[in-house]
Amino acid sequence: MSKKTLVIGASLKSTRYSYLAVQRLASMQVEVVAFGLKKGVVSGVEIDTELMPYENIHTVTLYLNPTRQKPFYDYIISLKPKRVVFNPGTENPEFYKLLHEAGILYEVACTLVLLSTNQY
Repeated sequence: MSKKTLVIGASLKSTRYSYLAVQRLASMQVEVVAFGLKKGVVSGVEIDTELMPYENIHTVTLYLNPTRQKPFYDYIISLKPKRVVFNPGTENPEFYKLLHEAGILYEVACTLVLLSTNQY
């Protein structure tokens, strides 16, 4: 797989789905970068606490509730990803509209399920 993925809302807590997503992506040889509130490393992936000008992002997978997503709209759109995955609890019709207008696909799905069913 070569779908470079940015996990937004990455956590160092092993019980969080964002942690599991980083772990699973890395184990499946997907190039993964991560942004979260606390610096740290998950499965060899460093979690950044500053928004970086990542290049060649295929997928952004969100683990932030809709209210917390708002400050990231312009940033995510500026990365020009092919798609944004809205995991359970992150559904956001306001952001869907902005992504659609920018020509970016979005999916309301679970990254972990997509990975485990070979639909990623």
